[in-house]
Amino acid sequence: MERECDFLIIGGGIGGTSAAYFLAGTHKVVVLEMEDQPGYHTTGRSIAAYTEAYGPRTIRALAKVGYRFFTRPPAEFSDERLSRPQGFLFVARKNQRETMETLLSSVQELAPSVQAISRRDAVETVPVLRTDYIDSAFLDPTALALDVAAIHQGYIQGLRTKGGEIVCRAEAQGFEYRSGKWHVTTPAERFSAPVVINAAGAWADVVAERIGAKSVGLQPMRRTAIAFVPPNSALDNNWPVVIDADEDWYFKIDAGMVLASLAEETPSEPQDAQPEELDIALTVDRIERATTMQIDRILRSWAGLRSFVADRVTVCGYDPTVDGFFWCCGQGGYGIETSYGMGRAAASLATEQGVPEDIAALGVTTADLAPDRLWKSGPAIKPKPHGSPIGENR
Repeated sequence: MERECDFLIIGGGIGGTSAAYFLAGTHKVVVLEMEDQPGYHTTGRSIAAYTEAYGPRTIRALAKVGYRFFTRPPAEFSDERLSRPQGFLFVARKNQRETMETLLSSVQELAPSVQAISRRDAVETVPVLRTDYIDSAFLDPTALALDVAAIHQGYIQGLRTKGGEIVCRAEAQGFEYRSGKWHVTTPAERFSAPVVINAAGAWADVVAERIGAKSVGLQPMRRTAIAFVPPNSALDNNWPVVIDADEDWYFKIDAGMVLASLAEETPSEPQDAQPEELDIALTVDRIERATTMQIDRILRSWAGLRSFVADRVTVCGYDPTVDGFFWCCGQGGYGIETSYGMGRAAASLATEQGVPEDIAALGVTTADLAPDRLWKSGPAIKPKPHGSPIGENR
């Protein structure tokens, strides 16, 4: 006996649940999650921030359309606040000046409120920054701290309210296409649908292999994070997120703690990622070089997988070679902040209505998101090196 639906979504992380939320109500939607709970892997380990000054242009456009949603969500979406103001401060050493100028120029097109500030203003804004480390800085004053749990649960509960369903412990293990439908076998039960949406995160290429589709070259990358309270510094929850111009490190203040990351990209197999001691030590080294904060004791450390394709832009669209197979993966580190735009785009493209008008108005096309763009371009994803401490400020 099979359970039938219109869209069968593989993966209960932010990609799958946001797409499901926007499809439900007008379509019968089932989300299959292989773990005991949705969002166990990347989504649940995100240090989420919203900024229109981060990532490739297409990613920044997808984020931009979500600002109103995150600041003033529909009453039926969540009883909790989804965000709070928390700026985003980019800082650079002298030997990063050219990188900083190029980065600022590129982001101001979509985010004109982003402006360069002086080194003095940067240190006044975040007093723990070392004046002898920083050469230049720019600030996105409209950036937000996002409540990952509230956003993810909003999509999940909204999906269920609209009649959709999430089935856990239901890894999609077998696929057969016949009579215009995919018949999918899981440890829980069997399902059928004319469309399978591949939102399996780090496992998206594994799902593609099982269904008989060509890989998009997805590469999961491990990223490490730590939490600590510096004994020598007073913290302010209103400080912006601080990030290095080359993304060699970043930190933010959350609930009286510092959450910091090495921002590394270590190629990994799809798995339950765990932090390595070297990466924890490098995180400590970089934060102590850039700030006056002492890290005497680490309260918690963890790692997550951020999955990229070659151009670092989300893959969202029908596979042109496999009937009824739709890709929704490769969000990298941008999944939470782009979830409103990406979820709507996925729902619109999956129902063959094209890119939503407000997203298209920012220059995003179907071809920008389509999986076959990656087969045409060809270059493999290049991880960012991180294996040694950062250079001197010169």
